[in-house]
Amino acid sequence: MSTALGLSPTMLRIEALRQIRNPYTLTFTLGMPVAMYLLFGAGMDYGSMSAGNGNVSFYVMVSMAAYGTAVAMSSLTSLAASEAQQGWGRQLAMTPLGSAGYAATKLITAITFAVIALAAVYLAGILTGAEATEAWRWVATAGIILGVGVMFGLYGLGVGLFFNPDASAALASITLTFFAFFGNVFMPLDGVMLEIARFTPMYGFVALARWPLTEGVLTTGQTDSMGVVVLNIAAWLALFAVLVAVGVRRSRTRR
Repeated sequence: MSTALGLSPTMLRIEALRQIRNPYTLTFTLGMPVAMYLLFGAGMDYGSMSAGNGNVSFYVMVSMAAYGTAVAMSSLTSLAASEAQQGWGRQLAMTPLGSAGYAATKLITAITFAVIALAAVYLAGILTGAEATEAWRWVATAGIILGVGVMFGLYGLGVGLFFNPDASAALASITLTFFAFFGNVFMPLDGVMLEIARFTPMYGFVALARWPLTEGVLTTGQTDSMGVVVLNIAAWLALFAVLVAVGVRRSRTRR
């Protein structure tokens, strides 16, 4: 049984269960962002201190939720690209599911786990004292994270198409963790390191996610321009699209 879009509820269920049973997915997509929020946000004495339109715990919560969403999107879409390279997509094309249904299933699964990752961090925040001055700031930050975070699905696709299928998922999440460390996500940066951070793919994404809380004001007292933040996102979105295009071309030459 399939829907008008070629989706199979059975395939969706199987794919979701497969990822839930995957210790890698549970650890890096769901467990790590919550643990890092509890460690660097709720678990610190400064968590209740004021930060923009909320407190430090809320600031760290948004950062970790953005990180978890990016990892979920990139790692799961890289797996989809790897499976396609290994011929799984061609096999499914001979079934009622089809290639479009297969791609949609993978995308829905990635988005679902991104939502779960964000919800897990936000629930931890609610239970441990994360605060914002108005309720709409919770909704706004979550909406930005999920909306803009889809761009990292392109990154995952590009990595999955361009690199070794056996290592692509790990590579996608590891490189995003690297970008997060050097992108002002895990710890406040200053000076030269902050200037370098502004050119990393996680910087613009997380800066925009924090905007309803900070309105662009950094912990160092400097202020980000909305234009610079949006330019960062647009530039990396374009680069991710190029990575996918090059990956598609490269995968075709290997066949």
